[in-house]
Amino acid sequence: MATYIALLRKEEKSDYGVDFPDFPGCITAGTTLEEAQKNASEALKLHIKGMLQDGETIPSPSTLDKITANPENTGAVHFLVKVPDPKTKRINITIPESDLEIIDEYAHRRNMSRSAFLVEAAKRAVQEKRI
Repeated sequence: MATYIALLRKEEKSDYGVDFPDFPGCITAGTTLEEAQKNASEALKLHIKGMLQDGETIPSPSTLDKITANPENTGAVHFLVKVPDPKTKRINITIPESDLEIIDEYAHRRNMSRSAFLVEAAKRAVQEKRI
């Protein structure tokens, strides 16, 4: 699951607008904060789906420091939008029960699924080897 930063903007006499610095052109709005946040999740999912159908590459999420360094983003409120990976594959693995208990406890404390934790840990391990 990828997490992207959304920017919430509100001007007088307008709805709450949401845009995504990593996805120029992906915008949405809502009359309430809750509606804007819900619409942001749906808009991003649809935008990514369209990009994949067009054969475009999905960008990696930008850091908050990079996004806030852009003067155009001054005054915007940021929030996170999680997007499930578009294609997933179910697999079977064998793992010692004691290790599985440790993984499950760790993932639970971070409000993650077992699968999300294992993928994140694997990606982190691969990144460390690249350095």
